[in-house]
Amino acid sequence: MKRQVDRRRKKVEEWKVEDRVMLSMKDLVFKKRLAKKLVDQYVDPYIIDEVMSTNTVKLRLPTLMRIHPIVNVS
Repeated sequence: MKRQVDRRRKKVEEWKVEDRVMLSMKDLVFKKRLAKKLVDQYVDPYIIDEVMSTNTVKLRLPTLMRIHPIVNVS
C-alpha cells in the first residue's frame, strides 16, 4: 500500500541560504488596483536569508515592498 502512495509523491526541494526564488503575485493586494491581466505573475528573484522549515523561508525583500518577509515556498 505504501509503495503505491509513494509512487506519485514528489521529492521535497531542499532550499539553502543565498538561493534565489521567484515571488508569486497571486495573493498580493495593492492600494492601486491594477488590471489583473497586465500584472506580472511573478516578481524578481529574491535571495533567501534564512530557512525556517522545509516549506517556509525568510526572504530579503526591498523596504518598499510592505509584505511579511517569511513566506511559504511551494
